[in-house]
Amino acid sequence: MTAPSPPNNPKRAVLRHLRPSDLKAAAQLASQAMHGVINLTEGVHQSVRRRLGFSSGTSDERASGLTGQVYQAVRGVTQLVSHSTDALLGALLPLLDDPATHPEASPAREAVLAALNGVLGDKLQATNNPLAWPMVLRQGGATLVLNPSALAAQLGAKARPHLVLLIHGLCMNDTQWRRAGHDHGEFLAQALGCTPVYLRYNSGLHTSVNGRELALMLEQLVAAWPVPLERITLLGHSMGGLVARSAVQVARQAGLRWPGLLRELVFLGTPHHGAPLERAGHGVDLLLAATPFTAPFTRLGKIRSAGITDLRHGDVQDVDWQAHDRFASAEDHRVPLPLPEGVACFTVAGTLAGQRGPVADRLTGDGLVPLNSALGQHDEPARRLVFAHGRRFIAYRTGHLDLLSSADVAVQLLAWLGPVTAAGH
Repeated sequence: MTAPSPPNNPKRAVLRHLRPSDLKAAAQLASQAMHGVINLTEGVHQSVRRRLGFSSGTSDERASGLTGQVYQAVRGVTQLVSHSTDALLGALLPLLDDPATHPEASPAREAVLAALNGVLGDKLQATNNPLAWPMVLRQGGATLVLNPSALAAQLGAKARPHLVLLIHGLCMNDTQWRRAGHDHGEFLAQALGCTPVYLRYNSGLHTSVNGRELALMLEQLVAAWPVPLERITLLGHSMGGLVARSAVQVARQAGLRWPGLLRELVFLGTPHHGAPLERAGHGVDLLLAATPFTAPFTRLGKIRSAGITDLRHGDVQDVDWQAHDRFASAEDHRVPLPLPEGVACFTVAGTLAGQRGPVADRLTGDGLVPLNSALGQHDEPARRLVFAHGRRFIAYRTGHLDLLSSADVAVQLLAWLGPVTAAGH
């Protein structure tokens, strides 16, 4: 009888989802966070001094004299600690996954990075942090190369005249379309003979920023598609639906080619008119700003990304946010944007309730998005999104993420996108 093999290195097991670049990027992010905590502490100190009638020095945010020198010294020490992490990282590198040996990233790593990009993605990009995700088109977990020969080699016989682009929501990624063993893209590919392609993007950026980049990327994809393309369907879950609407608007304004091939635009649990959780976040901002002692802590509320604050009302255009402080006002500054003409638009709304009612419609929803918001309904007529009869579907007893695995939703998608519906366009 052979002796059992020794257990794997426990350190290796803990770090197996990490890449060398991850640690360096995390160290950079931690250093920035430490400076933020120091600034926060100094801000509280200054608020107390002002409240007690003492001079706050030359700046409301920065202490002066000996106190200021102490804070400056702490910042200096933090900087030294930041530099010293290079030696620690050098010791850890042998324990990490080598991309040359394990080129495929683990699902756990992808999920963590997706969440991090959703919460802090705009700041990661602004500081050139390697953890910031670039926008890419993917299939089967592999990034597509957008030139004709490379794309033809990657897709092979899977390239069909009908392209379905799936766009994930906030804090998610392309692989998370698979839930409970089901993937709407794969299901439609088998039923319709279409080609599913999945977008991965930094969901912490403004929706309109992602929409503009997607519009240009789709133009590249269409130009490189291996076979004559006849039909494009955009399928967006949650924030992904807002990104899709933004991309269509930008592409039409720029006179791009691909909107002429766009036949369907499908929304799954999209907060067309916002989500209450982000409005609650704004309420916390206002509460913290109410007293001089808590005002410095508003910085904690303001770490959430531009993508998250866009969900307060469902911003899809640059004009919706550019002229406004996204933390200063709870008002809806959006310029109304109707559904695109000439495109069959469909919406799926989930609700945890078993039937419709005033409370379920306005409050319950799918746990994150109210029913009326997902259906495009609004008290102001100019803001309403008008979906044609038969192009709205309510999934009862279905949560926000369960829309991705719902058999009822899959059947409805097939009914909308199948040959009979397509022939009627």
